[in-house]
Amino acid sequence: MVRVLIPSGALGLGYDHEALERGIANKPDLIAIDGGSTDSGPSYLGRGVSKYARSSTKLEWAGLMDAARRARCPLVIGTAGTCGAGSAVDWLVGITQEILAERGETAKIAVLKSDQPAKRVVDALGANRITPLTPAPDIDAPMLESCTNIVALAGVEQITHALDTGADIVIAGRTTDTAIIAALPIAKGIDPGPAWHAAKIGECGALCATNPQSGVIQIDWEGEAFTLTPLADDAHATPHTVSAHMLYENADPYLLHEPGGTLDVTEARYDALDDTRVRVTGSVWRKANGYNVKLEGARVAGYQTVVLAMLRDPHYVTNAAAWAEDIIAKCTEKALKRTSATADDFTIEIRLIGQNSVLGDLETRVGAPVEIGALGLVTAKTPELANEIGKLLNPYLLHHPLTREEEVPTFAFPFSPAEIDRGPVYEFCLNHVMWLDDPMDAFSLEVLDA
Repeated sequence: MVRVLIPSGALGLGYDHEALERGIANKPDLIAIDGGSTDSGPSYLGRGVSKYARSSTKLEWAGLMDAARRARCPLVIGTAGTCGAGSAVDWLVGITQEILAERGETAKIAVLKSDQPAKRVVDALGANRITPLTPAPDIDAPMLESCTNIVALAGVEQITHALDTGADIVIAGRTTDTAIIAALPIAKGIDPGPAWHAAKIGECGALCATNPQSGVIQIDWEGEAFTLTPLADDAHATPHTVSAHMLYENADPYLLHEPGGTLDVTEARYDALDDTRVRVTGSVWRKANGYNVKLEGARVAGYQTVVLAMLRDPHYVTNAAAWAEDIIAKCTEKALKRTSATADDFTIEIRLIGQNSVLGDLETRVGAPVEIGALGLVTAKTPELANEIGKLLNPYLLHHPLTREEEVPTFAFPFSPAEIDRGPVYEFCLNHVMWLDDPMDAFSLEVLDA
């Protein structure tokens, strides 16, 4: 049997300490936790930083380091520092060394990095070793060279290399969420089908249970089956909660594509062993012809200044869309006349918070809000231009009337000054896979004695 303990869906979200203690007492073979994702947008990859507070990260990571030491098993984190870029990995390595020094302890740390130099990807593109997914933008050498960070998503092969060093702690750059869980059972001879399937279900901790915020779950593999057990007092796994997680962040409820192959759960069976545990059988791994890894890249898309105004006058709340369209047209015209910018140098948006700022034209529900927030977004090629046009937008958001005949209104700015410079804004620009002759060709592994 192989047992993996998963404390939470991500480092920084917290975990149930009592449930973690139960997991330690059960003597896991590995403790695995994810360090991030792309959920919060491209800025973190673009800048190579974590979205989570250092204080929270250090506190929770120290707790897991202690848990692994007491359980006498390795501790693995994937996508360290939210984005998995090299600078974010180094950030967590530094925190780890700091914790060890404060405790007077030592540890062997394997550091797996996923960074891709632009030249490597450009060369792969020229050798027809880059394949676009759907949808994917067209890419070329200048675009790739404009990326501030490019990472490849590691699979079980790279994590296994790191574990094979005998490290106490593995800190990995960008990985698939599942790889850090599936690697050890596969290395110990568990069939890849149930290994990958359990990893998919367990990737977000107790999100596959009735109390998703409780965090801690345990996965046991034996033969061609796995059993999932949430460890918090009020958390229960059911066939429904477990099977439903195949839909989480996945386009197909039966197929999951990973480096080296595809998980197929079409014939999987989910059986409740009691009111807490679920046993799963029938998962199949279909090995691919060739090996590829998904690429993620981010680059600066412009510089942004935001201005927020609040509308409460019922006349303007009712007609907010027409009011916003008129402001955009008039401010765009003024910016073109009064600056040296061209139409390609900037955009102006006004998102109506409380009406349709999330879905835009796709919104189907119509209500009668009491107030609306008008969020002006100016995105430009330079920070100076974004700020200048933000200042041109300011008086419109404060005083613009719907018609010439109306008295000049006054709306509310929640801040002074009203313009907030956000600096560079980033965009994701890769949705491609890169083919490798050897899984380690695009990854680096270093072992530190700390």
